[in-house]
Amino acid sequence: MINNVKDLSIDNDTNVTQIFNELLCSGGFQSKNLAEGFNILSSMINDKKCLRFCSFVGSIISTGLRGIIRDMIKKKWFDVVITTCGALDHDIARYYAKYKSGNFASNDKKLANDNIHRLGNILIPSNNYGQIIENKMQLFLKNNNYSNGDNIAVSDVTKLIGKNMGEESFLYWAYKNDIPVIVPGIMDGAVGTQIWLFIQRNQNLRLNITSDSDLLSSMVFKAKKSGAFMVGGGISKHHTLWWNQYKGGLDYAVYITTSEEFDGSSSGATISEAISWGKVKQDAKQTTIHAEATTVLPFLYRGLLDKVKSN
Repeated sequence: MINNVKDLSIDNDTNVTQIFNELLCSGGFQSKNLAEGFNILSSMINDKKCLRFCSFVGSIISTGLRGIIRDMIKKKWFDVVITTCGALDHDIARYYAKYKSGNFASNDKKLANDNIHRLGNILIPSNNYGQIIENKMQLFLKNNNYSNGDNIAVSDVTKLIGKNMGEESFLYWAYKNDIPVIVPGIMDGAVGTQIWLFIQRNQNLRLNITSDSDLLSSMVFKAKKSGAFMVGGGISKHHTLWWNQYKGGLDYAVYITTSEEFDGSSSGATISEAISWGKVKQDAKQTTIHAEATTVLPFLYRGLLDKVKSN
């Protein structure tokens, strides 16, 4: 259905939900996709017959957006999380130490000399990162008293981390609410390296990277419907799409990205491209929002608080 473009009309009494409704008719380029994404997400999260995925890149856990990711998991809006090893690294480091807000124009040579890592405009003192993750992961693994011959899944490790942290952590709430956290690229980060080092001293322990495929298959194959909220691209987005092809594709899909599709990357590929692969259904409610996640997700989340039914 094609509507006429309408001028936005916002006054002091306009609430967030009304703004999203206004954006649908504004003809405002990405604002319309944002409004469509809002409606799709509210339908998906409220659909109790839907297996709901949330995937996100690790870098956003270094920012204040970690709080929104944590609160969505705390509210049980999703049934499974797929992310990168960096998300685990930052969740641990930020639970035990502090990051600083900087800027993109920082002098990186000076930061290196001052033992500070830069992630965009987030500044991470080196003492607040690597050593903390190393010490905590070795302690968590040691205290779990694994038996000889044990095979552990990556999702077992993410539960273990959550079990050892508190309410500030997104991994804690995933553990508390029995929401599996899947990390297909576990070796690409500090937590993965610490698992490897622990196994060097405990040769009878094995990390079984296929176990989470068993877990995902047990969820996907019996799902009547499925939906996904994907924040950022790469392996977490692709793994989410990959597994949903086995049930005929996603019924709901919302993707936030700053990547463009002209280079053929997975991160730049729109959700509509996934239809051609059978990873998203042809009649799915879907949209791609070309925007920076830390800018738009707070507004989406605030609007969803009014639309999502309590569990």
